[in-house]
Amino acid sequence: MERRTFMKLAGAAALSFEAARPTIAQGKATVRWWYHYDNPQNTPASLVAKFEAENPDIKIQAEPIPWGGGTDYINRIFSALVAGNQPDCAMVRLSYLSRFGQMKALEPLDAFLGSWKGRGDIAEDVWKINRAPDGKQYYMPLHYVVIYLYYRPDLLQQAGLQPPKSFEDFLTAAKALTKDGVYGYGMRGGAGCHDNWGPFVLGGGASFDKGGMVTEKALAANRWFVDLAVKHKVVPPSAPTDAFRQIVDAFKAGRTGMAIHHIGSAAEMVGALGDKVSAVPVPRGPDGGGWTYFGDESNAIFTGSKNKEATFRWISFLSSAENNVEQAKLSGQLPITISGAKNWTVHPKRFVEASDASLPIARPLPDNVKTPDFVGRVLPTNLQRALTGGMNPDDLMRAVEQTFHG
Repeated sequence: MERRTFMKLAGAAALSFEAARPTIAQGKATVRWWYHYDNPQNTPASLVAKFEAENPDIKIQAEPIPWGGGTDYINRIFSALVAGNQPDCAMVRLSYLSRFGQMKALEPLDAFLGSWKGRGDIAEDVWKINRAPDGKQYYMPLHYVVIYLYYRPDLLQQAGLQPPKSFEDFLTAAKALTKDGVYGYGMRGGAGCHDNWGPFVLGGGASFDKGGMVTEKALAANRWFVDLAVKHKVVPPSAPTDAFRQIVDAFKAGRTGMAIHHIGSAAEMVGALGDKVSAVPVPRGPDGGGWTYFGDESNAIFTGSKNKEATFRWISFLSSAENNVEQAKLSGQLPITISGAKNWTVHPKRFVEASDASLPIARPLPDNVKTPDFVGRVLPTNLQRALTGGMNPDDLMRAVEQTFHG
């Protein structure tokens, strides 16, 4: 899926925001919205103020929720749903959709979308990706990122190497950069580790299909990944528990030469390293195949909301034209609107190009009720054990297979 297809399928027209405005009961409606940004200092206050000025009958209560590698955030949402004190709407991801469906937790948006004039400014491919198995739309697309490889061009140049394109290239580079207190690769083995595990294990031949985690090719790919820590020792000793903050800080401080993340951390990287940081797609496996994580983000309305019309006004506002651009700036990610992407200049060109070049191998995690457990518990718990020598890597893969297929 190329970006020009991804962003242009719906046509070139950039439509201004005009949400359907159904009647709201007398009195000001309050909409509670849960959100998260990689940089917790970023706040949507200006967007809230603009919306409330345009919609004086609605008050927005925007509540930041800690991300915690995704585990803390989604657990908080599911706990709130069980307790019955969920917000009206929240940022969500595709990997949660089946579990939400099982709980009948989401309000279909189709009736609202039918009269929303901003729909055409979001590519049809995006709507297809977000469509639920029952054919309905429960998600309002918001922004996206693609996982790629950050690297230090100055260090690779000193080693006489080019940015790695294959697993073999990657291991060669990681070994060459591991010296003098610097580790070649800042592996993320803690919360959110699927970002780093996926490109090498799924990219090396594993799959979420039945039996796909325990083929010889899949087992070999996972052994190779674990050996980066256990055998080759090209990752920091803290890798088994390192999450987003740790891998970014280590790379910024010059303690690692390569790291896997997305454009959301580009501003931090450039702020610390200037032109001594660049990015390319993650390396591909021995057979030329590849996989990287398509980081989707949407808003959804919970069925328990007492103010669904007002809530739709808010989430559609965030996904409209210039509002979506401002929202993407706060998230550090890429705008979902065609009009917003057309003249995007927030990130340096090299990181946008790396994101674009990664789209052909980019995929979301499976839409399965087991995916949140895989992300939040199964993979990080078992990967940590494997990286510290406490588990056979093959048993990790059996645990993942068991999670999805019993």
